[in-house]
Amino acid sequence: MYGLLGKKLGHSFSMEYFMNKFSKLNLSHSYSNIELDEISDIIEFVRNNKELKGFNVTVPYKESVIKYLDDIDDIAEEVGAVNTVKVYEDGKLKGFNTDVIGFEVLLESTRLQDYKTTSLIFGSGGASKAVQYVLRKNNIPFRIVSRNVDLGIKISYDEINSTGFSPYSLIINTTPVGMFPNVNEYLELPYSTITSQNIFIDLIYNPAETLFLEKARLKGAAVFNGLTMLYEQAEAAWKIWGN
Repeated sequence: MYGLLGKKLGHSFSMEYFMNKFSKLNLSHSYSNIELDEISDIIEFVRNNKELKGFNVTVPYKESVIKYLDDIDDIAEEVGAVNTVKVYEDGKLKGFNTDVIGFEVLLESTRLQDYKTTSLIFGSGGASKAVQYVLRKNNIPFRIVSRNVDLGIKISYDEINSTGFSPYSLIINTTPVGMFPNVNEYLELPYSTITSQNIFIDLIYNPAETLFLEKARLKGAAVFNGLTMLYEQAEAAWKIWGN
């Protein structure tokens, strides 16, 4: 048994992806959505489901799950977020971050590696932390836009609305705004300042094109959704689980 840990999982393609994978491999494995209102309930869930061998983690638990793990991979520890957990025979839990692998492949797939100016990341949660890790690894400078502004790297939405997108090359949305079923929502941003020099990435893959991406595409920017990242992080998780 495998699964996806989260709170509301109607948007996710993970179950479909893994069940299709199991079918192609002629495996009798199962994959379920593990919807928990409290992250602390994961311990009891694991205890009551002895056949559970591993699970993925999505919003809002990528950071809060860490305190319930027995061990954590070095990269996940550096990132500060976990999206994959392996369950060992003795019930011990170890956390990993395969979002890092997924986003690195997504970044490479854009084939637009000449990021001459500072990049912009919307959101500061677990997915954002994986993106930050990859950008640092590739020596791509960035700033984080958050409603909780603090000293240093974070800036406010008001500042972006004041400066526009011209100072930035790569713009990445890591927030859930616009994700199914709330497909008519989008971040309030100065979309009129987008040019063909901008590259927009939205980690959301359902819908395939959010309003965030649509508005960027209509202004001539290159746009990419998070489906590649989903597939690549899932394959990396599968390897971690020992299959």
